[in-house]
Amino acid sequence: MIETILEAFQFQFMIRALAVGVFVSLSAASLGSILVLKRYAMIGHGLAHVAFGAVAIGLLTQQQPLLIAMPIVVGVSLLILKVNDATDVHADASIGLAATVSMAIGTVLASVRGGFRVELNSYLFGSILTVQTLDLWLSGLFTVILLGFMALFYYDLFALTYDENYARVSGVRTLWLNRMIAVMTGIIVVLGIRLVGTILISSFIVFPTIIAMQFNRGFKTTMVVAMGLSLVTVIVGLLASYVYNTPSGSTIVLVHAVVFVMVYVSRRVLKLV
Repeated sequence: MIETILEAFQFQFMIRALAVGVFVSLSAASLGSILVLKRYAMIGHGLAHVAFGAVAIGLLTQQQPLLIAMPIVVGVSLLILKVNDATDVHADASIGLAATVSMAIGTVLASVRGGFRVELNSYLFGSILTVQTLDLWLSGLFTVILLGFMALFYYDLFALTYDENYARVSGVRTLWLNRMIAVMTGIIVVLGIRLVGTILISSFIVFPTIIAMQFNRGFKTTMVVAMGLSLVTVIVGLLASYVYNTPSGSTIVLVHAVVFVMVYVSRRVLKLV
């Protein structure tokens, strides 16, 4: 097995996949700490379905799918936020509507133009073979921008996460911060779909934070632990997918699930002891 793992680093596609996985895992885990604690985690799942429809449009027009998907997904994420603020429709309902309509668009386009149906399936479940150099540069640049944003506005984000009304009264620009979070969530969803697919990308946002929350630590510690766990699980999952020839996205999610069960059971056992 060790020889097979070392062999993986001889291939450029594997190095690209690992690099993109590192960047996406760090970005998604840091954002996930805010989204999960705000009980807004399902936006990642909804935007992933939107990305599926947007990718179908990109393939139909023979354009770079991710460059087509990014403005569409970001626009829909802002629209969901706007609908949630301006109407009586709650966020979960808005996300559900956007997700179902986008999936319908994607499946209709796939049935009309069956020539790209196989390629579209790779965006559903992810494939390390499809990760390109463009994904590497975009994900790296975005991670630097996101982590810089998180560090610069840490205290405002902390207040927004735990009590948005208090944050607003205290002078925090909650509307602007919510929009920035929505935009960045849309971007990270698009950047991760080649690696793990539109069906599973939301696990990058939810799983690390849920695992980190089991340790009952503060906001900053939870975020740091989530980022560390996400980094390790993604690397392990990608290497395991290469060794056992399994889909990269599904393997990473299963590694996340195993870590969650181990942490949860260990905490229960320690409490009993």
